[in-house]
Amino acid sequence: MFITLEIREDQKRLYQILWESKEFVDFHTLLYKTKMEQPMAMGTVTNGQDNGWLEVQEVLCEEVVCEKDLQKILQDGMPERRFLEILKSQSPIPMKEVSTKANEMGLKINEIIKWGSLRGWMEKQKGDLVITELGQQAIQEEDDDEKALKLCLDVKKQKEMQKDYENGLRLSPCFFLHEFQELGLDSERIKMLLKNRPELAKIKERTIRRVRLTPQGREVYPTLKVKEEEKNQLTSQDIVSGEWKNIRLRSYDVTLAAQAVYPKKCHPLQKIIQESRKAFLQMGFEEMVSPQVELGFWDFDALFQPQDHPSRDMQDTFYLKRPDLGTLPDEKLVEKIRKTHENGGDTGSIGWGYRWDEREARKMVLRTHTTATSIHSIADNPNPPRKLFCVGRVFRNETISFKHLPEFHQVDGIVIDKDASFTCLLGTIQEFYKNMGFSKMKFKPAFFPYTEPSAEVYVWMESKKCWIELGGSGIFRPEVTLPFGCKVPVMAWGLGLERLAMIRYGISDIRTLYGSDLDWLQEVRLCQ
Repeated sequence: MFITLEIREDQKRLYQILWESKEFVDFHTLLYKTKMEQPMAMGTVTNGQDNGWLEVQEVLCEEVVCEKDLQKILQDGMPERRFLEILKSQSPIPMKEVSTKANEMGLKINEIIKWGSLRGWMEKQKGDLVITELGQQAIQEEDDDEKALKLCLDVKKQKEMQKDYENGLRLSPCFFLHEFQELGLDSERIKMLLKNRPELAKIKERTIRRVRLTPQGREVYPTLKVKEEEKNQLTSQDIVSGEWKNIRLRSYDVTLAAQAVYPKKCHPLQKIIQESRKAFLQMGFEEMVSPQVELGFWDFDALFQPQDHPSRDMQDTFYLKRPDLGTLPDEKLVEKIRKTHENGGDTGSIGWGYRWDEREARKMVLRTHTTATSIHSIADNPNPPRKLFCVGRVFRNETISFKHLPEFHQVDGIVIDKDASFTCLLGTIQEFYKNMGFSKMKFKPAFFPYTEPSAEVYVWMESKKCWIELGGSGIFRPEVTLPFGCKVPVMAWGLGLERLAMIRYGISDIRTLYGSDLDWLQEVRLCQ
């Protein structure tokens, strides 16, 4: 025997809807029909589920969302269908003529062949494009994805769906893939043909929650009674009229799920940048800056990087078109750099042994590293002791991937001191990463054109149980420092910040740091 339970009126309506339906009911429908706020409705469902009265089912559905220009594209005809009309009367067509005809029609040949072949309407045969038997049939009948898209755009259907939406029966006036299957269309073929055509439609995953009464819930429902009217708070009118005597104040259930509140906070990557600056400032360093657009002279030549080095090629470096050339600094300094490259000059080196090209040094580039800032600072004042650092953007012609971007941040630093040593360099970097929260790190020997000895810096990523390379370091070669009048050792390093941020926030794709994933930005914990 069940004890009589009191619930709110809107909660009773929710249970009544489930009582009247023997099937699962969408949570969205419950919200609409009961007019309940989502947290209260979810709390009611969760409570009912905990008591064994309600069963909740989560269904992952794929929704077809049409793009704004879809109607015009379908009216004009998809590229492969428009060209199918040509093939109908002229098949086979030599591939050279296919290209010509496509251009005349304002179509892209690669789209015609890609989608026409994928549909099975046309195929290449010995240098010709021919129509297939399936293509002959397609002339008379639309493909499943074309039918599906027209259904999405059909005015009558849209009106019916909008009506359903207003009644709370649908999440949005769009089709789900499984609905096309129910209409006799091949949903898998529709998905295959639409998943890589964002100009037509997008297929988005949506989780739908459905609720129904359990057998125990059906036994409990008749015992549920509506509480007398309650209020959250009394008004002045309630007090003046004396109605307050008859009002029951609503109790608050502090265990109910509340709406998440996300306070304003610094962007995760910006926080890493600020922490990096703070770490070096606390270590007694002075901050330095330089422009993001540099002369090749400062970005490469001043660092004793040969003019035929692969990193100076167009596929690795961004060169400016306007202006394409800049003005070199003092002639005496330029002459020293030229001699250093050609024969070593006064550095004791034999140089690179080629004829240095002044025009190559005058080319304007987007700086490929913040080490250009370091060499600017040495040129301005080569006298020890000095400790400087720079945090800034750098640019490289990289293919965008989960770990590479054409634009990223580096933290560069130098120490000019008569007692500077390789051991001191490693200790300085270790102290920086200790301040950034990394206690486990190591160094590996490496080669860089402008430092000797050199080392790569690695830190331990606990979540992946592996070592991650974060940058390079070393002692500037005499060919770098002597032309600027610096006669003492110079410790130098260049470290990537994006990878450091990836480790800190546990993300596997560098693009997350620059994307617009609001859920991640809201939920990421900065205190970690």
